[in-house]
Amino acid sequence: MSAGKIERFLQIFKCPFCKKQMQLIHLKSLVCSNEHCFDITKQGYINLMSRVSTTKYDKKIFEYRREISKSGLFDPLHDAVSKIIISKLQSNASVRMLDAGCGEGSHLNNIQAKLIQKKYKTLLAVGIDISKEGISYAAAEYANAIWCVADIANSPFMSHQFNIILNILSPANYSEFQRLLTDDGFLIKVVPEQDYLKELREILYEGSDKQVYSNSLTLSHFSEQFELLDAETIRYQVNLSEPLIEPLLGMTPLSWGTSKERMRKVLQMNLKQVTIHFKILIGKK
Repeated sequence: MSAGKIERFLQIFKCPFCKKQMQLIHLKSLVCSNEHCFDITKQGYINLMSRVSTTKYDKKIFEYRREISKSGLFDPLHDAVSKIIISKLQSNASVRMLDAGCGEGSHLNNIQAKLIQKKYKTLLAVGIDISKEGISYAAAEYANAIWCVADIANSPFMSHQFNIILNILSPANYSEFQRLLTDDGFLIKVVPEQDYLKELREILYEGSDKQVYSNSLTLSHFSEQFELLDAETIRYQVNLSEPLIEPLLGMTPLSWGTSKERMRKVLQMNLKQVTIHFKILIGKK
């Protein structure tokens, strides 16, 4: 299935080393005219990294994220992003969507499913991330998209291939987004707002400058690089069962800069609710 989807949309790919077009050989490998070769793995993804990359995002983090996603914690966010896309596209539009920094794929999969319900045609969904662990999880779970281990700073795609780029709670590369978007395409970037997981932040970073979060620099940088069409704020409370507290702690970088003692304090306090608070930025070239 993965090879068939790659074959159908072969024209989007370029070699990350020499920038040449790619051919699909025996439904097994992408090969360019300079014979740089990238095999489709048994899980169904393709590794198109041009260099070895290290990341703090390990297998356990993606297991936690999958568990949190299945709990429905991000459902209101996925609904909001889907409605934005639907409002921007005509009902007969062909959708070509890239999730840059897709992690284990649940954001892209859930948003794509909502667009499929609306019967958009030629729905291409591509997820890229530098984490092989995350992409492996995505490919094993979700068959409706093309999954690539790739660097958004050197993305393995021809220019002007996508009319939607998603960048959800992930670093951006605006020059590549400019190159990859069609002239009438748009970028949707989701960033945390001040109250995002504030119940965790207040404990993990009590008394430090990290106790209060600000995204003002991120918002300013976005507006410098893209024309800001709109910005939506979404805020809601999520009820937590006890088994979800550890995955919630484990899935977020909030836990990276704190002590084990404070982590234990969160696990022992029987937290019942957390605040989810996002800003959704919509921009065009």
